[in-house]
Order: sequence, then C-alpha cells, then structure tokens
Amino acid sequence: MIPRGDRAELSVTVRDSSGEPISAPASVKLYHDGVPTDQSAASHGRAFFVFRTLGTYTLVVDATGYKATEKEVTVPVAMKFEVDVYVQREPSSNETAGVPGKPLLAPKAKEALDKSLEALSVNKLTEAEKYVAEAMKLAPGHPDVLYVQGLLYLGQRNWTQAQSVLEKAAQMDPNNAHIFSALGMALTDQGKYEEAIPPLEKSLQLEASGGWETHWALGKAYYYRRQYDQALKTSQLALTESNGKAPQIELLVAQSLTAVGRYDDAAETLRDFLKRHGDLPEAATAKRWLNGLSNSGKTRQN
Repeated sequence: MIPRGDRAELSVTVRDSSGEPISAPASVKLYHDGVPTDQSAASHGRAFFVFRTLGTYTLVVDATGYKATEKEVTVPVAMKFEVDVYVQREPSSNETAGVPGKPLLAPKAKEALDKSLEALSVNKLTEAEKYVAEAMKLAPGHPDVLYVQGLLYLGQRNWTQAQSVLEKAAQMDPNNAHIFSALGMALTDQGKYEEAIPPLEKSLQLEASGGWETHWALGKAYYYRRQYDQALKTSQLALTESNGKAPQIELLVAQSLTAVGRYDDAAETLRDFLKRHGDLPEAATAKRWLNGLSNSGKTRQN
C-alpha cells in the first residue's frame, strides 16, 4: 500500500443503471499511457487508489454480470478525487440482448419530477430547483432525474454542470433522444462545437422529429465547424419547425447563406428579419451584417 502523504487519491464508485453502487464482485484496473499501474477489488462497488504520478488514467471495470466498462480520469493535482463509473448489466441467456429498461420511479419521485418540468416550462427556476432537489433525494442517479437536473442547469446557464449530469444520464440511458439533445446544447453553449455534433446527431437518429431546438443547436455547431452546407440545411429546418418561436434562428440562416456564397439571399433574410423583428436586441447585429454585405459590394442595393 502506497502511503498517501501529498499524493493524489481517487475514490471510484461503480454504479448500475439505477444509480446504486453494485453489490456484485468487481475488479477495477488502472492504466497510465496503456500500461497497467494498479488494481483494486471493489467492495460494495467502491475502490480506492493512491497515485504515484499525476496525469490522465484509464479505469477499466470488470464486474460479474456486467459489461466491461472503461472511463478516463484526469488527476491534475495532489488531492482527493471522486468518480462514478456506470456499468450495464449483461443480458442472461433467457433475456433478449439490448439495453436494460430503466428502473421505475417511485410515485413521489415522479410527482416531484413532473412538478419540476412544469416549473421549467414557464421558466420558474427557483421553484424547479426545489422540486429537482426533492427528486434527487428520492431517486438519486435515476437518468430521468439527472436529465431534468441538466435542464435546470441549462436554464441557470451552468453549462459545465449541465454537461456533467447529462453525460451521466446518457451513459445510463443511451437510447434517450432528449438527453443527447440537452447534452449537445450544453456543449454548444460552451463553444465546444466539435464535441456537440455527435450527441446532437445521435439525438436526431433516435428521434428524427427531434425538435427545432436540437436542429438549431446542431446548425450552430455545424456553422462554427465550417460545415456550411449542413449548417444552412439544418438552420433552415430549425426555422421552419420553430413556427416563429425563435426568430433569432434567421440570423444563423443568414450567416450560413453568406458562408456558402448566397449573398443576395442572406441580405434578403436580414431585411425580412429587420422588417418583422426590428424591436429585438438582435436587430442591431442584423443591421450591421446587412451593411457589411452592402459595403462589400457583394449584394444588390435595395
């Protein structure tokens, strides 16, 4: 056993799809640059490590009755870290292969979750926070609760916290389109456009009519990754689907039209936006872009 002293320490909790620590026998191995450095048997789903050196490590969990799972963890300073690793149960011979169903929410937890969603729908964040906290006490680690907690963090503009809980939810419920959409939005809001594209695309694969918010976030991610044709197609789809709920999408459409060289169409889009939404804060941006197109000589004067 390495004495801790000033070394970094890692506490690992292996959880099942309900979010509870597993009771099955489990081995947790630690790799650094592909080289095994330590191994621990998990007791009631928990294992502990003390690091010789700082850096990025890979945890590999093998638990009886569960699929082997890997997770990267970065240890930048000498302090105690905690990490959760979620494992999926292996289907037995009399089960059909696939992702196990989610655990059911108890009635009180579901009631708290429904109330939090209702509060979020009308932007009552303080009320939503109260009900999310209640749901977390009753069903900690349930993917639906984590999803709504992620939505709350998005509403509070706590992007990194939203990303963290939504990544856990996505690992536990990998067929939930709404979770992947929210995760993609959390990444987009942080400017992590390349990372945002896969979860947003997966959300739309799982549910083709994923909603205008998903298409808007994906269009933005495509644009900033210079995938302009895809940005134009996706932003136009978002604009159509939104039915006027988010006229700001027109600015992304105009940006994408400019990027693919359709300057007159971009200018027309900006003029329409100013005509119908000149009272919005974004009108100043639209006017500036329109003047820029006009001054550059790329568009016809109107």
